[in-house]
Amino acid sequence: MKIVPNGESAVAASPERNAEDSEEPPGPATRTKLARRTVSQTRNRVPDLSSPALSAETETDSSRHRNFPVEEFWRRIPAYRDVDRATFLDHNWQNRNAVINPARLRATVGDLLSDGFYADVERGLERVPMSVRIPPYIIAQIDWNDPEHDPLRRQYLPLDSALIPDHPRLTLDSLGEQNDAKAPGLTHRYNDKALFLALKTCPLYCRFCTRSYAVGLDTDRVKKVQLSAEFSRWQQAFDYIRATPQIEDIVISGGDTLMLKPEQIRLIGETLLDIPHVRRMRFATRGPAILPMKLLTDDLWFGALAHVVNLGRRQMKEVVVHTHFNHPNEATWITYLAMQRMFEAGITVRNQSVLLRGVNDDADTMRTLLKRLSYMNVHPYYVFQHDLVKGVEDLRTPVSRTIELEKQMRGSTAGFNTPTFVVDLPGGGGKRDVHSYEYYDPTTGVSVYRSPNIDAHRLYLYFDPIHLLPPEGRARWADPAQHETMVLEALSAAERNLLADSHLLALDARKA
Repeated sequence: MKIVPNGESAVAASPERNAEDSEEPPGPATRTKLARRTVSQTRNRVPDLSSPALSAETETDSSRHRNFPVEEFWRRIPAYRDVDRATFLDHNWQNRNAVINPARLRATVGDLLSDGFYADVERGLERVPMSVRIPPYIIAQIDWNDPEHDPLRRQYLPLDSALIPDHPRLTLDSLGEQNDAKAPGLTHRYNDKALFLALKTCPLYCRFCTRSYAVGLDTDRVKKVQLSAEFSRWQQAFDYIRATPQIEDIVISGGDTLMLKPEQIRLIGETLLDIPHVRRMRFATRGPAILPMKLLTDDLWFGALAHVVNLGRRQMKEVVVHTHFNHPNEATWITYLAMQRMFEAGITVRNQSVLLRGVNDDADTMRTLLKRLSYMNVHPYYVFQHDLVKGVEDLRTPVSRTIELEKQMRGSTAGFNTPTFVVDLPGGGGKRDVHSYEYYDPTTGVSVYRSPNIDAHRLYLYFDPIHLLPPEGRARWADPAQHETMVLEALSAAERNLLADSHLLALDARKA
């Protein structure tokens, strides 16, 4: 397939092929099916609210995950009181009215908040690496009567009074993605998988973003790495992938692929599908969780995604969406309708959560989230131990808490809808089951892992948040002279455990 710099491709240049999504002219039955699909999938419409799943029911502990009452919840916000349903569901209106600074927050929420709270937000934003951008959909779901404890506010809007000093072992690019970059914005760490960062923008900026080194606008603390959505940069990534035949799996992320134009979705998808050894693709977006109306009212974007998914299916290649819900409150009746449309179009959606203190680190919330996702046909795939990210120590949890939560989730729903709890190892070790450490000291909070398929001879370290350690551990971290000693103690203990394991394996082999 020929790629041309204007963002179109030889495939996309054929209107007939784009409209019919078929290699050959369709017969009568196919034309009828396509006509029905055009009506149901490409019509800009106010969604049908007659689904039984949207009917309010008496909520119980066992049913709340499937309760999606249809209500105009946004009218609680002063700036949105007169916003009708069609306007609120317009993705363009959502983008135009996003909260991007404290002044816009005050103009939106008004006297629901005190002057002290606004000042707390303003000071908080001066101390963190992420800029702020929150669409009305999320603003309207925050409980502004108790914003300090609200699980959505905690994810997106920092408070100076709640910030905790960063861990001394923390770095801006903690996962070392730039160290493994083979082209600008292309990380190749695992043998058969590559991460393609197509852009740096999102419809919403998360406080805890692993890629705060690149995503969003420059802040007082960080000048961002430039990963703009430019064809010339993409071409370098495509060339590397073509020249590396062991790569079969591409994660297309950023930023958020929700911000790509429809023609860019097609170009990226068609280009990668045209590479014979590429077998799997994942478009990463928080869209279903933070801007679900985009999937309902931006028919060109949705159609481009569906086109790439169907094109991949005809080639016996897998194209899916990976999304990111962290709390049950992020899923409303709008979300349910958006996921219904994705399911009807045959688009597989998987979820990757981050474990966040005060958001989803209790069993009841996590269990409800998993069941709610499953009910919407979203597959719970991963729950990540929080990465070592600047400015968000108040959101991190200890490894011990994650392991306990994993135990409580097992058996609460079907196994295939139970996520794997993982830690993405600092320094580029990749993802490991959180309980698979070689050594863990809950007093110092130092855990040690191996990652044989990335570097069989290296040990990788993760560090619990200091303020949640026992007094003895907090005292040792308060003394800089103890830092390296604690690391060496953990590494030595891990090496002893590995040596003991190897001796047991050798003994078992001799017995056999």
